Amino acid sequence: MTMTPISPREAKRLIESGAALVDIRGPDEFARESIPGARNVPVTDIDRMEKTGAPVVFNCRSGARTQANAASLSAAAGADCYMIEGGLDAWRQAGFEVAKDTGQPLELMRQVQIAAGSLALLGVVLGFLVGPGFFGLSAFVGAGLMVAGITGWCGMATMLRHMPWNRRMAG
Repeated sequence: MTMTPISPREAKRLIESGAALVDIRGPDEFARESIPGARNVPVTDIDRMEKTGAPVVFNCRSGARTQANAASLSAAAGADCYMIEGGLDAWRQAGFEVAKDTGQPLELMRQVQIAAGSLALLGVVLGFLVGPGFFGLSAFVGAGLMVAGITGWCGMATMLRHMPWNRRMAG
């Protein structure tokens, strides 16, 4: 089966006609903002998605993740499947309702970006103001990001996931 890209308006019509809406983002992203009525099945767990025979509309934040995983999503759907062009961002821009819970923590990847950027900047500032040994902090953070990119494992994300503010996360 192939996945058909559709506009948010077409997606809304299909959903109102009984199509299932499946959000493939991670639980942390879904808990913070989603389309009402969407079911969260992260792309990493898509092989466990229940097949109902009904058409399936997939979405992510921008549509890129859905498009990149179209083949596996189509296989998991077991029915006609569609993707919202532009994802949740386009849905919101079309003026459709979005459920937001700003009490949920920021998405884990954004937390990693903020922490890594802050540590790298701190290392550079301290390296110039205090002593060149502090440049090592920036190098350490850069090496950690390279390891994360090469292996898919991020030590900082693992650490942040266990922080008290992330324990409230839904999912």
